[in-house]
Amino acid sequence: MTVESTAARSAARRSGTGGKRATQAATGSGKAAENGEAPGSGTAARNGTAAADGAAKAAGKPRKAAAKSARKTAAGPASKTAAKAAPKAPAKATAKGAAKSSAKSGTKAAGSKTGAKTGATTGAKAKTPAKARTATATGAGGSGGGQSEPELVQLLTPEGERVTHPEYDVDLSAEEIQGLYRDMVLTRRFDAEATALQRQGELGLWASLLGQEAAQIGSGRALRADDYVFPTYREHGVAWCRDVDPTMLLGMFRGVNNGGWDPNSNNFHLYTIVIGSQVLHATGYAMGVAKDGADSAVIAYFGDGASSQGDVAEAFTFSAVYNAPVVFFCQNNQWAISEPTERQSRVPIYQRAQGFGFPGVRVDGNDVLACLAVTKAAVERARGGEGPMLIEAFTYRMGAHTTSDDPTRYRADEERVAWEAKDPIQRLRVYLENAGLADDAFFARIDEESEAMGQHVREAIRTMPDPDTMAIFENVYADGHALVDEERAQFATYLASFADSDSREEGR
Repeated sequence: MTVESTAARSAARRSGTGGKRATQAATGSGKAAENGEAPGSGTAARNGTAAADGAAKAAGKPRKAAAKSARKTAAGPASKTAAKAAPKAPAKATAKGAAKSSAKSGTKAAGSKTGAKTGATTGAKAKTPAKARTATATGAGGSGGGQSEPELVQLLTPEGERVTHPEYDVDLSAEEIQGLYRDMVLTRRFDAEATALQRQGELGLWASLLGQEAAQIGSGRALRADDYVFPTYREHGVAWCRDVDPTMLLGMFRGVNNGGWDPNSNNFHLYTIVIGSQVLHATGYAMGVAKDGADSAVIAYFGDGASSQGDVAEAFTFSAVYNAPVVFFCQNNQWAISEPTERQSRVPIYQRAQGFGFPGVRVDGNDVLACLAVTKAAVERARGGEGPMLIEAFTYRMGAHTTSDDPTRYRADEERVAWEAKDPIQRLRVYLENAGLADDAFFARIDEESEAMGQHVREAIRTMPDPDTMAIFENVYADGHALVDEERAQFATYLASFADSDSREEGR
């Protein structure tokens, strides 16, 4: 599958049409508009039927009803016909909204500005399918073209403008906002240094968080000290918020420990490599918290790819049934390695919560203020005994999935460029500057601290001691075990054989 064909299908699914036939229909409608085909022509009618058919599938509506609607509208003016063959993404991603979008959207001419901006849907202006997907995907962030999504909670636009939201907001001092900026800058620098160290052979692997700093810092700073965090393997920013020494995160990826911190010291569990299992762990822990009568909350981090795991669905079920005080924080960075979100879910991820009986919300994952506000509300809700909540942080993975991955093989450069315009650190800096909340001296101090951190990480990783080779057998059983003792003795004999071999070589 080529990048272009994957991107084209992704664009169609994002717009609510879905499937290969709908993608072809969208392309055909663009050609019809450009060629000025007559109203009611066979091409326009077929395109309208196919697009409505695809949208009806996505919305769960009968195919016959959608096709009938499309045939009825195909006899209308040419501008309506072309636009209806490529409906806009539903403002409300519900079955009713999707069907309505298919039948009535696009009353403007296909060649209007709206049609041009939504080239991913209409196919009239898109030069390549990859670019088409970019336009649609970036629209959710409030910039870069495409349709806006009302469900997206945003308090800081990509241009650095402060906005309000009727349900979620925060009132922070200048020092607190400066602190969020500092957190993101230092986290990004640590992440960049770790990536460089892996390239130099100091680490076996590294999973970068580049682009996801706002989601992690915003949510991390919304927690209390007695809340408990269950991360995956990319939550370096959350670890920073929980006062975990950044160099401790490197030990596991260097292969010298299994996680160098005590989870109970910072209420931050060890990194979990098994995809999705930590969500079940968090739910069980939260059920225990409720039984203990504590008023703390639990938060579980996972990605859009992990949302396809059965563990996550089971966690949703148990948390809802037992009203567990847990927040599910999904960082939807658009790609589960090389698989786009469209292959993980037919509906926005946050809407899955409805089927389990608890609320879900989508937040701008590149807006640190919005992530802080939404997470704070969710954990307070959990502490108050109102049960679980799902947060979908709509963000983007700027770099590779891990250092063993090559994202250029499955996604277009235009997509990354569009998301770079919504960089979480830059947008907060613009806000600080425009609002007069920070001066040049502040930013210079942060840059100096960033350089010092980079040097500290380099020195720490290169001087990190190797573990005792026999330590792997410790703490397996509290009171020891005969089989473990036997394995320890066998391994000791194996290691000793190398020493004997070296002695024989020296004696020659």
